[in-house]
Amino acid sequence: MSAARPLTILRAIAVTATLPLLLTACGYGSEAKKDDAKKANVAADGAKKLSAPEVRIGYFPNLTHATALVGIQEGLIAKELGATAIKPQTFNAGPSEIEALNGGSLDIGFIGPSPAINGYVKSKGSNLRIISGSASGGVKLVVNPEKIKTLDDLKGKKIATPQKGNTQDVAFLNWIAEKGWTVDPESGKGDVSVVRTDNKVTPDAFKQGSIDGAWVPEPTASKLVSEGASVLLDETDLWPGKKFVITNVIVSQKFLKEHPDVVEAVLAGTVKTNAWINANPDQAKASANAALKALSGKELEPAVIDPAWKSILVTDDPLAATLKTESDWAVKAKLIEQPDLAGIYDLAPLNKVLKAAGKPEVTDNGLGAK
Repeated sequence: MSAARPLTILRAIAVTATLPLLLTACGYGSEAKKDDAKKANVAADGAKKLSAPEVRIGYFPNLTHATALVGIQEGLIAKELGATAIKPQTFNAGPSEIEALNGGSLDIGFIGPSPAINGYVKSKGSNLRIISGSASGGVKLVVNPEKIKTLDDLKGKKIATPQKGNTQDVAFLNWIAEKGWTVDPESGKGDVSVVRTDNKVTPDAFKQGSIDGAWVPEPTASKLVSEGASVLLDETDLWPGKKFVITNVIVSQKFLKEHPDVVEAVLAGTVKTNAWINANPDQAKASANAALKALSGKELEPAVIDPAWKSILVTDDPLAATLKTESDWAVKAKLIEQPDLAGIYDLAPLNKVLKAAGKPEVTDNGLGAK
């Protein structure tokens, strides 16, 4: 897929900033319980031995990270790891997770494409690899229906995105440009006011009237709808095949080189988790909500989690072509220089797992490790 897509192509991905075991990817919840998901993190006695005693896995307490939430909550990943214990770490920002990965305090992470791209480029390809997909979809444009009834009504309005240069922000800037409107990418000022607002405060900003809508991930979008907003666009409907990457699985290149068996075991667990989620959507939704409650002390209300869950698809496929499109959009918006993404993927371990499971292999769209 090329960067110069027609108006109907939109792109957005949730990217948020670190928070020590706090459910702030959406701004809902309190401090995490220290004993969350104990059953998933303790290695079983007499289990198979892999090359590392533990693996540190990072993810966001966010529904778009359902593979990690459910896979750890249900013990599906731990089962594949045998005697290797999971040491979970939660974040609410891509940059902070990348910092942990690069700093050696994290081995594997679930993360959106923008921070994966930025982390890969800044290290000149030396620190990480994308090794799997995890989720597609889960992004909506929601608006105040009294002020905005059509897409053209967005002109002159104030629309929130989570962060300057994150994948949602990039997508919105690209969409604005395709409309023939202009916005300064640095200030967000122009024909539409792009208001960079942390997801955890976006609902309050909407209620106070300081924004007219938001281009946001789930469950923030459904939280806004529960408080009076309406969905103007569901991004899933605007992509060919109705799929686009929102969450990837990444790994430290050092850890991948030193412990390929552990990486393969984690991927075996994520593949089985995704299959279980897709086969048991209601049970999986309840499991994800239980994981959120364990982390934060508060679960999502049915009015929020039910529509949010339906809009997210878990997938092993990293949907590499869509990551390339998002990168091209960021260049077009003059937020980044043209990156060299050659080698950002290493899908050999995943394809080995998929083949063993009788599933089709996935492609890196020509961006694989040589």
